[in-house]
Amino acid sequence: MSRFRDSGGDDGGEGGIDLSPMIDCVFILLIFFIVTTTFVEETGVAVDKPQAASASSLEKTSILIALTAEGAVVYGGKDIGMSLVQPLIRRMLQKEDLPVILQADKAAPSGLLVRLIDEAKLGGATKVSVATSTAKS
Repeated sequence: MSRFRDSGGDDGGEGGIDLSPMIDCVFILLIFFIVTTTFVEETGVAVDKPQAASASSLEKTSILIALTAEGAVVYGGKDIGMSLVQPLIRRMLQKEDLPVILQADKAAPSGLLVRLIDEAKLGGATKVSVATSTAKS
């Protein structure tokens, strides 16, 4: 197969460049980037996190659960309640061992945060962290 197309006649028509190999390469690169992209899942609710001097960056693939100031437990933008935390974490940990990150509002009751940590650990989580913002100097 020739890289140039011939017009097939003797009338002196111009040949064109075959673009299909280039289009194939572009589609292969597109598929590669789609497959290797890591998607970060947000909790879907704005939480005013407390500040901590020892704050560090967290892993990109993790289970994010939010605790609002009103005491609502939110995952994926939906209020799941305290009773669904254990089954959610069990289901998520069946695929791979992921850390659980709790985003608690600084006005949230500390008793609910402790209960949320317990529910996450009872669900099978080995690494449970509380998200904070960095302290401002």
